[in-house]
Amino acid sequence: MRFMHIRTRFAPSPTGFIHLGNLRSALYPWAFARHNKGDFILRIEDTDLERSSQEAVDVIIEGMAWLGLDLDEGPIYQMQRIDRYREVVKQMLDSGLAYPCYMSEEELNKLRDQQMASKEKPRYNGLWRPEPGKTLPPVPEGVSPVIRFKNPIGGSVIWNDAVKGQIEISNDELDDLVIARPDGTPTYNFCVVIDDMDMNITHVIRGDDHVNNTPRQINIMKALGGSPPVYAHLPTVLNDAGEKMSKRNGAMSVRDYQRAGYLPDAILNYLARLGWSHGDAEVFTKEQFVNWFDLESLGRSPAQHNPEKLLWLNHQYIQNSDPVKLAAATKPFAHEMGMDTEAGPDFVQVVSLLKDRANTLIEIAEGAKLFYLPAPNLTADQIKENIAEAVMPALKDLVEAISTAEPTKEAYAAVFKQILAKYQIKMPALAMPVRYALFATTQTPAIDSVLVVLGKEEAVKRLSKVVQ
Repeated sequence: MRFMHIRTRFAPSPTGFIHLGNLRSALYPWAFARHNKGDFILRIEDTDLERSSQEAVDVIIEGMAWLGLDLDEGPIYQMQRIDRYREVVKQMLDSGLAYPCYMSEEELNKLRDQQMASKEKPRYNGLWRPEPGKTLPPVPEGVSPVIRFKNPIGGSVIWNDAVKGQIEISNDELDDLVIARPDGTPTYNFCVVIDDMDMNITHVIRGDDHVNNTPRQINIMKALGGSPPVYAHLPTVLNDAGEKMSKRNGAMSVRDYQRAGYLPDAILNYLARLGWSHGDAEVFTKEQFVNWFDLESLGRSPAQHNPEKLLWLNHQYIQNSDPVKLAAATKPFAHEMGMDTEAGPDFVQVVSLLKDRANTLIEIAEGAKLFYLPAPNLTADQIKENIAEAVMPALKDLVEAISTAEPTKEAYAAVFKQILAKYQIKMPALAMPVRYALFATTQTPAIDSVLVVLGKEEAVKRLSKVVQ
């Protein structure tokens, strides 16, 4: 059997918003191409001039780059291929595969109203379709026609969908599709076919909202002498309320997740599981995903977005991240909050201390404020209100012991243990006043680790102001 060089594509319309459901339609063809050492192409379907914008294209490209969905070709813009589409339309007209239709919008609407009143399916009636022995109406003056594809009459379109199984659509259900508008601009279903043929696309992996387009596209492709690709129509992604994910239903854009402090690998892992599985694997690397991915493991049921699951996954990735890389990813958030990460403790150490409890990079940055805000200037009243007089002797001994101890977590833990035993008190009775003296708060990570990160000199300086 001859080896097929796999070529897949992601073909979004640049209309300003790309959410997780959209990106899943990029992730799966990317993974399939990578798994099979094939090519992955980005095609921008921008023939809707009113809604398309370069800013929206930038959002798509940035989102894919952030997730690490690298391209082999593209972005390829449909609007730059208009001459190619017009060339094929002319070929189809010349060969009798297409024909001009002069039915006006008003006539078409009237026909549809009549059909609906008769409980028939609204469809074009083939008035201008040339047939042997048929006399066409006289061509109206001053009317620019649409160009329609001569859809086959009788029979069915059958394809074996890689997700849904065999699908059969009767040709009698399909009317003659408009492939070019009166101004000559080609229509979506026509452009897709020409693109997929010209780009040698072998597998079309896309949302199941395109299932109804597929028989039309297959018929056009076969009429032009092409071989249809393998189609895999992915079930819809629902939001947490069970509705189709969309901007209108509150879906967050990719940029929103980036700004909210999510890691791209966590998003990718989460997206992978929205309709695909590998045994019981929940957390896996991008490399594992590519290695495991196949079309047979795609699910048939709609996938439901679960924000809590995504947050949990993000926590797993943060917890297991390399501290140096995590610090680099967190710095922009810290800087946005006004912190000078160069003026204070080593930021990598701060991130290492905070990462096990954090769900997002923003939470790490929030926690880092402790170490980069100015030392608290506590008043006598604040000290009296928050640090019991009875604990002052123990606190004073602690400061002295810390000043001579090794600056390690183990050494500080031993100092605390020694002071607690001497004064017969529990850890909270001493740790809470220490936290308050250091940061004017009683909520911090483990106090021995905090002392290491803050630095012995700074810690002693802050504590000494309280015990004097």
